[in-house]
Amino acid sequence: MFNFSGKIKESLTRTRNSFFGQIAGLFGATQITDELWDDLEALLIQADVGVDTTTKLVERVRERVKQEGFTETAQAEAILKDEMKALLDGYEPSEVDKKRILTVILVVGVNGSGKTTTIAKLANYYQKQGKKVVLAAADTFRAAAIDQLKIWGDRAGVAVIAHQPNADPGAVVFDAIKSALARKADMVIIDTAGRLHTKFNLMKELEKLKEIARKQVHAAPHETLLILDATTGQNALSQAKHFKNSVNTSGVILTKLDGTAKGGMVFAIGKELGVPVRFVGTGEKIDDLMPFDPDAFVEGLFEN
Repeated sequence: MFNFSGKIKESLTRTRNSFFGQIAGLFGATQITDELWDDLEALLIQADVGVDTTTKLVERVRERVKQEGFTETAQAEAILKDEMKALLDGYEPSEVDKKRILTVILVVGVNGSGKTTTIAKLANYYQKQGKKVVLAAADTFRAAAIDQLKIWGDRAGVAVIAHQPNADPGAVVFDAIKSALARKADMVIIDTAGRLHTKFNLMKELEKLKEIARKQVHAAPHETLLILDATTGQNALSQAKHFKNSVNTSGVILTKLDGTAKGGMVFAIGKELGVPVRFVGTGEKIDDLMPFDPDAFVEGLFEN
């Protein structure tokens, strides 16, 4: 498995030095008190875990502590970590690694979330896994998005299929899949428009792109990945709910994890959305995208 622990720990520095550092400090005392649970709940909410997820998490930890007759804070901390990992586990593995003629990944998200650069990082990641990747520049509403994807595609060493600005995104997807099949590529990753999630026509267009992909490749898209900016906290969660309801996202890529003190939203995604975090962005470089590892993430929140 990819050696994730060191990089995730480094990317969580801000989060660990803020709310989760304070949470770790709660367990520095010897004996469990009623105040521990109140303080833990308050800090988890401040860390963007979300009220609903926090309430259920603390209830579960308290219940287990009582059942097992624990009285020391170190024991409670171990159970907290265990329950946090449980929130992030148990999802179906990605469809991407299944053998097929061509794997199609549709990438969605609002503007400013880091979508286009993350697509290039994703292409770079899969190329290093030995896959031949083609990118589709289907965000045709922003000329800058097409240019940006071409630049990043060059850096990653992957082909980018693009039309002129304001062209039909569906035609770009159609041509990209045809090109990928002709090149005997393993994977197509599709960039899409990222206008505000409140605009109904964007969701209708994403559905159209999914249908075009489905007509060309059986069961495509095989993953629909939502890009979320970790620094936007609970606002990102509301975006995620909207996209999940509209285009049935199968996973999340969390960007800018290294830039936030509120890494707790990862738990809210797991509990409230019921979709896995597939990757996390840990910096600005093309290699700064890591497959998500729940154990390494939780341990990274608490380690000094």
